[in-house]
Amino acid sequence: MSEITVPAMGESITEGTIYKWHVQEGDAVNQGDVLLELETDKVNLEISAEESGVVEKILRKDGETVQIGEVIGRLAAGGEAAAAASAAPAKEEPKAEEKAAPAAPSVPAEPAKEGETYLAASPAARKLAREQGIDLEQVNRDPKGRIYQENVRNHAEAPAPRPAAAAPAAQTAAPAVTGQPGKPAERQRMSRRRATIAKRLVEAQHTAAMLTTFNEVDMTAIMDIRKRRKDAFKDKHDIGLGFMSFFTKAVVGALKQFPLLNAEIDGEDIIVKKYYDIGIAVAAKEGLVVPVVRDADRLSFADIEKEIASLASKARSNTLALSELQGGTFTITNGGTFGSLMSTPILNAPQVGILGMHKIQLRPVAIDAERSENRPMMYIALSYDHRIVDGSDAVRFLVTVKELLEDPESLLLEG
Repeated sequence: MSEITVPAMGESITEGTIYKWHVQEGDAVNQGDVLLELETDKVNLEISAEESGVVEKILRKDGETVQIGEVIGRLAAGGEAAAAASAAPAKEEPKAEEKAAPAAPSVPAEPAKEGETYLAASPAARKLAREQGIDLEQVNRDPKGRIYQENVRNHAEAPAPRPAAAAPAAQTAAPAVTGQPGKPAERQRMSRRRATIAKRLVEAQHTAAMLTTFNEVDMTAIMDIRKRRKDAFKDKHDIGLGFMSFFTKAVVGALKQFPLLNAEIDGEDIIVKKYYDIGIAVAAKEGLVVPVVRDADRLSFADIEKEIASLASKARSNTLALSELQGGTFTITNGGTFGSLMSTPILNAPQVGILGMHKIQLRPVAIDAERSENRPMMYIALSYDHRIVDGSDAVRFLVTVKELLEDPESLLLEG
């Protein structure tokens, strides 16, 4: 017998929520098979079987909050697993003259055909059905044609299968919702990550003296460089030349001139960081995450583009490691990808600065007293913690970012 426990996941994480069990009681599993998915404040983690055996007991259900080190299930391993399998009906064991024939899988990938129902049931399901005198052919199966202990229990409680009534029953059991009486509404439980994001954003507003200053950038020069160089850049580096590398370089250059925006507050002390780990906000399915591009000042444009692409891909596939989310010194967020023209970004505590990018839009710009032209313009916003960053420094920081972006060649020297 072995225990399924919640593993340690880093110093900042003490608990998680069971997002989904991928097995049920009575299922046979091999070493390395994924047993469940655990949702934490930052990432979702898969917990795998440490040895082969049969899932004997699931102690905590989907949606329950569990602590690091807590036992959430038990796995019968080795001889115990064999004993569980031997408890199945004799019908399952092949006769001597049948042993030469290929064995059917214990849990087929497709629904079992008529007369082969017993092949799709877990050992625990067979045992329970035998004890209660239930014909497995009458038990409802899951979408892949498998029968588990829970299916047998449900059948015992409802003598006749009623698949058509399942949907109305689920509607009846739905939690009560609030709102205007008689109006349609739906109650949805927040994911753990969404609840954590909500909590931290409110804390950032309550604990920091947050202000925002705005400016705009003429993107003509950057768009011209991208137009002229994108094909050669792609051929050489196997990655597209996007806007994020320009903005990352510009931010690094401005942080070097205004180091308090690359700091954090610790009690009555200010910790000024001499390195540049830039967080890039990414909108993932489960909520916003901010993976970190390490030592951005030492990376080339191509290196930055590759690192951002890799981190964004991991964020969307929910495979980011905790180490890739921790320790950023400053954050960049791009609401422009969703069409935002202007916004006020919220600080990513304990950082004291965050730059918001926005949609590029053609607008008439005065060239001199006599002429104006339509130029690709972007509003940029800097939110900062006024406790340690003075307004003059914040404004000059943003002006520096603007000037570096409008003269991209200077990024090679200043960024």
